[in-house]
Amino acid sequence: MIKEIVIKDEAQVERINRLASTVPYEVWLSSETVMLDARSLLGLFALVGKHARVVAEDDVDPRAFGKLVSQMAE
Repeated sequence: MIKEIVIKDEAQVERINRLASTVPYEVWLSSETVMLDARSLLGLFALVGKHARVVAEDDVDPRAFGKLVSQMAE
């Protein structure tokens, strides 16, 4: 499952990390050149100012994933 967001600032990076740490499945963020575990705060700072794809396994509930991504994109 994949959805795209824009990471605007450091506060959003911290929110993404916090949200990813609360779900019972793995969440990844990818750009053109890198794929990062969303629970790894340090790596996420490299995505500030960029478009990123939020990625999760296909067996994750689509509605729950959509809600998670919406919260990450705020």
